[in-house]
Amino acid sequence: MYEIGKYLNPFTDFGFKKLFGNEFNKDLLIDFLNEVLTNKEKIKDLTYQNPEHLPKIKENRKSIVDLYCENDRGEKFIIELQNIGHHFFKDRSVYYATFPIQEQALKGKKWDYHLKAIYTVCILNFSFEDEENAKRYYREIKLMDTHTKSVFYDKLTFYYLEVPCFDKTEAELETNFDKWMFVLKNLHKLQEIPKKLQTKLFKKLFKEAEIANLNSSQMKLYEENLKVQWDEYSILKSQKEDGRKEGIKEGILTIAKELKKNGVALDLIIKSTGLTKEEVENL
Repeated sequence: MYEIGKYLNPFTDFGFKKLFGNEFNKDLLIDFLNEVLTNKEKIKDLTYQNPEHLPKIKENRKSIVDLYCENDRGEKFIIELQNIGHHFFKDRSVYYATFPIQEQALKGKKWDYHLKAIYTVCILNFSFEDEENAKRYYREIKLMDTHTKSVFYDKLTFYYLEVPCFDKTEAELETNFDKWMFVLKNLHKLQEIPKKLQTKLFKKLFKEAEIANLNSSQMKLYEENLKVQWDEYSILKSQKEDGRKEGIKEGILTIAKELKKNGVALDLIIKSTGLTKEEVENL
């Protein structure tokens, strides 16, 4: 059963939007994005936009992201929270980025295709687990010229924050970005504000995250979110366990087949592999 601590879990839809998705807490989102978007001109202000994007073709699937914002320079920001990984998540994040591109077309007017920059920030409660970049909790992705290895187009950027890969302790926190990653991973497990987070901004975040401040309807919604998160975790765990068992069984069958092919006695194969007589005979 899921546990409810002192502070909200930011990996719930309710918790994330309570902390980052309203005007009162806009300063939290601005500070977070400024830490994620390294080497960029600082964001001074944001305007929340409708996160529901409707494609021009009526039959196309509707796209809904968690947060969609625009800064004072007209640059677009998609912020997406994802608990469970799936094979086409990268495809989905690219698909979502196409809508802010289409929205910039000047309808009924001549247009020179000049676009404002689009930034997609994906906060992930899983890791991509690719062998080459294992245990990376921060990825900045742009279109690249594969020959020169230089950025070919700098107005479309994807940031993937793989929160489970961040393993720094409170004592190891050095940068403000470290602190944000620590909060995303540990907020719901904390009982007090860590010493290294005793700043005005983070004190505000912890105050907003206090579950004791929720009214009855908010609490009900939050509990529903936790149940969904727990169900997703349970399903994923079951799928992994089923996959592991299936893989082991396939391996045993392969070994038994080779033993049988090499003339090993039937009773010895059964004893060695744990397979039934019928399973071995059918190989």
